[in-house]
Amino acid sequence: MELEYCLEKLESLSIDAYWDIRVIKSRSNNIILKDGSIEEISSGTTSGVAVRVLYKNGWGYGSSYRTDFEEIKTLLERAYKMAKLSNENSKKTVILKDVKVYRDHVESVGKINPKDVDIEEKKEYIIEAHKNMLDKEGKIVSTSVLYSDVLGNSLFISSEGALIRKEVSRVLMRITAVAKDNSNIQYASERIGGYGFEVVKEGDVEELSKSTRERAIRLLRAKPCPKGEFKVVLDPELAGVFIHEAVGHASEADLVLQNDSVFKDKIGERVGSDYVTVIDNPLIENAFGYYKYDSEGVKGRETVIIEEGILKSYLHTRETAGRLDMEVTGNGRAEGLNKPLVRMSNTYIKPGDWDFQELIEDTKNGIFLRGSRGGQVDTGKGLFQFNAVEAFLIEKGELTTPLRDAGLSGEIMEILHNVDGVTEEFKLSVGYCGKNGQSVPVGDGGGSIRTKTIIS
Repeated sequence: MELEYCLEKLESLSIDAYWDIRVIKSRSNNIILKDGSIEEISSGTTSGVAVRVLYKNGWGYGSSYRTDFEEIKTLLERAYKMAKLSNENSKKTVILKDVKVYRDHVESVGKINPKDVDIEEKKEYIIEAHKNMLDKEGKIVSTSVLYSDVLGNSLFISSEGALIRKEVSRVLMRITAVAKDNSNIQYASERIGGYGFEVVKEGDVEELSKSTRERAIRLLRAKPCPKGEFKVVLDPELAGVFIHEAVGHASEADLVLQNDSVFKDKIGERVGSDYVTVIDNPLIENAFGYYKYDSEGVKGRETVIIEEGILKSYLHTRETAGRLDMEVTGNGRAEGLNKPLVRMSNTYIKPGDWDFQELIEDTKNGIFLRGSRGGQVDTGKGLFQFNAVEAFLIEKGELTTPLRDAGLSGEIMEILHNVDGVTEEFKLSVGYCGKNGQSVPVGDGGGSIRTKTIIS
């Protein structure tokens, strides 16, 4: 590629500082179906370049939607000047952790590249999802289906000699059913995603749609969830959201350095029970948070955050690893032309030995919580509040009465210490994680977990 050749020439520039360049180009496609009618079909292309320069203790940044060589060279020279000015006023020591330098070409488009699938075929799956969410009794009063795919090409080059070209696609399908009975309105949603169109083609859209319909209708007759302290079992989706929001974010080293993490100064200390092993791993094939290299050219790796209850590691960019003198983890991720931040990839609680049914039977009495409707976490104070999509009473070791409006709240460390069972199943949900105005694809999940907490 001509641009690639030109960028390599930048290595000979007389810039006595670290620099890196990211050139990106992506094409996105979206289809929205509302109540059986196509509401939107759209596509768009974005491209640009982001540069950053580190001179001693000062950073300089620049970005542009132009990607010609002269523009990139100009951006780099400007960023170098800004880095020098920044260094003069810097009050912190910036150390980039040394890493192995790679020159690689990565292609992650799955078995079926979405660009090779005709739009009419994509529409067929969307319409099928809508039809399968309808019921004979007319309880389902509205449906929506969102399909999106993104194909991105990027080039990373650094003054250290790294040169990484990536072609990556991601596919997401979200379906929602709204049920109504008089003034009682309930809804349910499901999502599937990965980096090839096979996640839709082989993802059993029919079954997914029917389960969404059944859940929405079931919520119409569900009773309000009782409040108080209970033994609870969280399904992999809700357990994954808890692990992501409460554990994963608290383990991000930039928050630790900002004194905004309950895990600050706790490496090597017990933060949960022996059943709790939490892992972040970007290398899980076809997971939504997959990547081989992060936005700093660092190779992704499995990072054990918590091992059998002991806090083992934070998640790092090169800078946070350097400042804390810890191992780099390959978690420097950027959306588009933004600066890399410490971000999760696929974060999960390691499956245990319990069979799900046996765990319910052993629980005897409690509440089973399934699905997530979001929540809030204060990583600094170590407090959380989450909402489940639905719940069921556990009575005499069996799932009985359907429940709704179930939330759980409490202290992160307390709920981790109370975990006394994790099932052998392994499921990852798909989604996007937001931080400082940036959104990146992630996966979270693991097995179902049993703990004790406050239902609010």
